[in-house]
Amino acid sequence: MENCFHCGDACRTTSISYEDKAFCCHGCKTVYDILKNNDLSYYYALEQTPGTTPETQEGKFDFLENQDIVSKLLEFNEQGTQVISLLIPSIHCSSCIWVLENLQKLQPGVTTSQVNFPEKTVRITFSSKELSLQDLVILLSRIGYEPYISLEDASAKNPSIDRSLIYKLGVAGFAFGNIMFLSFPEYFEVNEFWLDKFKYVFRWLIFFFSLPVIFYSARDYFTSAIKGLRSNILNIDVPIAIGITVLFLRSSVDILMDWGSGYLDSMTGLVFFLLLGKFFQQKTYAFLSFERDYKSYFPIAVTRLFQNKAAGNSEGVPTEQVRITKAEQQIQVNELEKGDRILIRNRELLPVDGVLIYGNALIDYSFVTGEAEPVSKTSGDFLFAGGRQLAGSIEVEVLKTVEQSYLTQLWSNEIFSKNGKSLFQSLTDRISRRFTTTLLLIAVLATVIWLFIDASMALNVFTSVLIVACPCALALAAPFTLGNLLRIFGRHKLYMKDSASIEQLAHIDLVVFDKTGTLTTNSKNTITYEGIELSDQEKSLLTSTLRASNHPLSRSLYELLDENNITTLDAFQEEVGKGITGTLDNQHIKVGSYEFLGAPKVETAINTNQNTAVHVCCNDIYKGCFIFYNEYRPGVKEVFDSLKKTAQIVILSGDNDGEREHLASWLPDNTALLFNQKPEDKLQFIKEKQQSGKTVLMIGDGLNDAGALAQSNVGITISENINVFSPACDGILDASRFKDISTFLSLSRSGLKIIKYAFIFSLFYNLIGLGFALTGHLAPVVAAILMPLSSISIVIFTTSITYFLGEKLHSKKPNS
Repeated sequence: MENCFHCGDACRTTSISYEDKAFCCHGCKTVYDILKNNDLSYYYALEQTPGTTPETQEGKFDFLENQDIVSKLLEFNEQGTQVISLLIPSIHCSSCIWVLENLQKLQPGVTTSQVNFPEKTVRITFSSKELSLQDLVILLSRIGYEPYISLEDASAKNPSIDRSLIYKLGVAGFAFGNIMFLSFPEYFEVNEFWLDKFKYVFRWLIFFFSLPVIFYSARDYFTSAIKGLRSNILNIDVPIAIGITVLFLRSSVDILMDWGSGYLDSMTGLVFFLLLGKFFQQKTYAFLSFERDYKSYFPIAVTRLFQNKAAGNSEGVPTEQVRITKAEQQIQVNELEKGDRILIRNRELLPVDGVLIYGNALIDYSFVTGEAEPVSKTSGDFLFAGGRQLAGSIEVEVLKTVEQSYLTQLWSNEIFSKNGKSLFQSLTDRISRRFTTTLLLIAVLATVIWLFIDASMALNVFTSVLIVACPCALALAAPFTLGNLLRIFGRHKLYMKDSASIEQLAHIDLVVFDKTGTLTTNSKNTITYEGIELSDQEKSLLTSTLRASNHPLSRSLYELLDENNITTLDAFQEEVGKGITGTLDNQHIKVGSYEFLGAPKVETAINTNQNTAVHVCCNDIYKGCFIFYNEYRPGVKEVFDSLKKTAQIVILSGDNDGEREHLASWLPDNTALLFNQKPEDKLQFIKEKQQSGKTVLMIGDGLNDAGALAQSNVGITISENINVFSPACDGILDASRFKDISTFLSLSRSGLKIIKYAFIFSLFYNLIGLGFALTGHLAPVVAAILMPLSSISIVIFTTSITYFLGEKLHSKKPNS
C-alpha cells in the first residue's frame, strides 16, 4: 500500500497516480497542483509529506459574508487594508511556516503573512479591494490549513500584558549593580584621597538608588505580608518584609549618622534575587488557554432560515398561488432568538437547544455526555446544544438561546468562579510560620542578653539577626524548583497552568479518570466479528454497501474490509441512524441495528454485552455482527499499575458500562467504576471525596468533565490536539504522553523533596550568619557576601537536581 506524497496517509480507498506520485484523494492532488503551479514546490523539499488533507465543507464559511461578523474578527480595517490573526491548528513543521508566509504567491491580494509557530497562528495583511476575508479563509482551507474560528473570537478582547514584574526586576537589578559598584571602596577600606573625600556622596547616591527598590520593586512583598497578617497567616512574605524593612531602616540610620554605607547592597540584592525567582516561576504557555468555556467550542455564526414569499411578476395574484420559499441568512449565534429556524449542515455543531423540524438527525453527544454512540433523532425530537450532526443537513427550531442552553448551564456552577477552588497553602508558607516565630524569638532573646552584657550593642544585634536570618534562600527554593519542573513538563508535553499546580500534584492520593476520549482514543476502534462466516461474495457485497454510507460506524467498518472486491451496487438505501441496504445481482444485504434487520429469529442474535454493534443479514438470513470496542491508549494498564502504589483510582464515565469487566481486570480490587454519570454527578462525586479528606486529580477530555476538572485539586485535560478545544483545567497533556502520567506525579513528589533539602541547605547559611549577628560582628561586607552566596547556591542546587530528575522523562519515547 502506497502513502500519499502530500499528507503521508495510506492510500486506502483510492490511489491517484499523478506525475509518478501517489495521492490518497483528489484534495491532496489539488493542493499539490496549486503549490506546483505557483512555484511553491519547495514546500516538499523542507519536510517529507508535510501537508494535511483538506476537508472543506460546502457553505461552511458563508458566515464571513456578514460584515458585522467580519468586523469583529479583524484587527485592522482602514483604507482598503485589513489585518487578521487566525488560529491554524494544522501548523506542525517548517514547510507549514514557509508556505503560509508565502501566501502572496498564491493570492496577490495578500500583502504580508507572519506565522507565530508556538501559538499556531498566522497574522495576515491583505487588500480588501482584491480579496475578501471569506475568499482568504477558503484559500487557506483548500491548501490544508483551515482556520479554527469560534464564538470566542467574536467576543475576544485584546489581552492586557502585565509587564510590571519585568519592570520591577529591571529597577532592582539596575540599583543592585550600581550600589555594589559604589560600595566597593568601603568593603575594602581603601585609603585613597579622592575616594575618601567623596565617600559621603557615594553613600547618599546609594541611598537614592535604594528608594525605587524599597518603594516600587519590593512593594508586592509588603502588600502580601500585610494581607497575610490581617488573615492571621504568617506566610513567607512576612519575614521577607521584616528583613527588607530592617535592612533599609538600619542602613538609612547608618548613612544619616555617618556610621557607614549600611546594608543597602544586601537589600537590593535580596529584592533582585527574589524577583528573579518569581520571574522564573512565572513561566506560562501563552499559546494555550486553560480557562476555555463553551465560547471556544461554539461556532461564531449559524444559518438562519426565514420564509420568502414570491409570486412571479404578476400583481393581484391570489393568496393560494403565492409561492413560499426559504431564504438563508448568516447571523451570529448570540443573535438567535426562541422560535428561529436554523440550518445545521453535516458535521456542524448545534449551538442551541431546539426541536428537530426536518431531516434525519444523527447526533454525536460524546463531547458533552461522554457517551460514544451517536443518537438517532426524528422530527419533533428535542435536541441539546453541543451535539454534532453526522448525517446530512437538518432544520431545527430554537427553543432556548445560547446563554440559556443546557451546555451553557454547565458553566453556571459556582466552581467556575475565581474563588471556586479551596485555597492551597504551599510548603513554603507552612514552614514560614515556624521560621518567623523562631526568628523573632531569637532576635528578642539575643537583644535581652546583650542588654545585660553591653546595652549599646543590643539594638545592633537585634537588627543584625533580622537581617542575616531573612529567608531569601528559603523563598527561592520553591520558585526555582517548581519553575524548572514547569519547563521540564512542558518539554514533554504536559503544559501546566502554573507552578502551584505542580506542588499540588505532589499531594494527590485519589486519581479520577474519565473513560471515553481519556482512557480510549477518539480515532480508533477495535472491531471483532461474531457469527456465521461470510463468503467472499457476501464480503464484497458488504464492503460495497458500506462504501456508499457516511455513517461513522460504516466508515470504520469499511476501512477494516476495504481489501475485498468492490463493485457498483444495483440499489442502495440508507435509513439514517438505523441501517443501510444494498442490492447486487439479486443478492441483498442489510447492515445496521438488529431491529432494522427484522431477522426472523431474535434468539440467534449475538449478545453484544452493551457494546456498539453492527448486525448483518444476507438474503433475510441473520449472519452475525461486528462488535466495536473502544481502543484504549497504549500504556493504560501500566499507568494503573504505577498509580495504585501511591493513590486510589476511580473510573468516572458518562458512557455505558459495556466494558466494566475489561477495565476491572486492569484495576486493583474494589476500585470504583461509575458509568452513566452526568456532568453534575462527576462534580458532586469529587466534592464529596474532597470533603472526606482526599486530594483529587481529575483527568478528562470534554465538556462533560468541565465541572469535575474545575472542582478537583488538579484538573488535567487529555488532548489529541492541544491547540483546539479543551475545557477549563490546570494542565493540558498531549495524548501521546498519556503513559507518563505516573512519572509526572513522581517528579512532582521529588520536587517537594528538593525544596525540603534546599530549606535544610539554606539553614546552614542562616546559622553562619547568626554566628556573626549574635556576636555583634555582622559587617556590611559579610552580609554582602553571605546573602547573595546563599541565594546563588540554592539556585544552582535546585536547578541541577531538577535537571537530573527530568532525565527520567528524556529516557522515555512518546507513543506514535
